[in-house]
Amino acid sequence: MIRRRSFQGNQQIRFGKIVIEPQEHFVSVEGQEIILTRKEYDLLIYLIANKNRVLTKESIAEHLWGDDADLMDNFDFIYTHIKNLRKKLMDKDCPDYLRSIYGVGYKFSEQ
Repeated sequence: MIRRRSFQGNQQIRFGKIVIEPQEHFVSVEGQEIILTRKEYDLLIYLIANKNRVLTKESIAEHLWGDDADLMDNFDFIYTHIKNLRKKLMDKDCPDYLRSIYGVGYKFSEQ
């Protein structure tokens, strides 16, 4: 549903150097495959679908864990997923598209 709404039904999602093949659950940077966990993959799709918007940690947690996110005491685990995703992308020479907005959340943009 997110792909249809945000990506006009395209079979391939592109953002900068990142290419995602949703049908195959395949992510690459300039042809180099990146192995992501399910949560990292879902996080990347969510970030790209909401590019250039500031996303709060709460909204990210709710997207990844659904209604169970309301039961969580804190959202420190989001930092870990963000850090791991950022590292895997940068290990393949991908620019750091992810910006931390102090006290608010994160923004995914090419600027």
